[in-house]
Amino acid sequence: MSEAHSVGNTVAAARELTAFQRNVLVILAERPMYGLAIKRELEAYYGSEVNHGRLYPNLDDLVGMDFVAKSELDKRTNQYELTDEGREAVLDSFEWTLSKFVTDDDRARTVRDLVDEQL
Repeated sequence: MSEAHSVGNTVAAARELTAFQRNVLVILAERPMYGLAIKRELEAYYGSEVNHGRLYPNLDDLVGMDFVAKSELDKRTNQYELTDEGREAVLDSFEWTLSKFVTDDDRARTVRDLVDEQL
């Protein structure tokens, strides 16, 4: 399979992710984390409990799609890390969102202000 074909498939697969899966990728864009840390971040975002039965099957799916790499920290704890494909998925979603939101100078300024706050 050519690299161009592979990248196209990665973007297409990324666009089919659920919002929950995209949120997991966004969390992992910050740094590699173990499952419980991801769960806590999601719970802070959603303001409600995230069940293990929801989180871990989605993490396994993201690993299977090569958006996330899974490694063993110890015999009981796995660490999850965004892959290059996962970064591309986050960027593609971010770019699409911006293309729809930034429709004038005021909105562009709002986004610039948000970015500046993060730096």
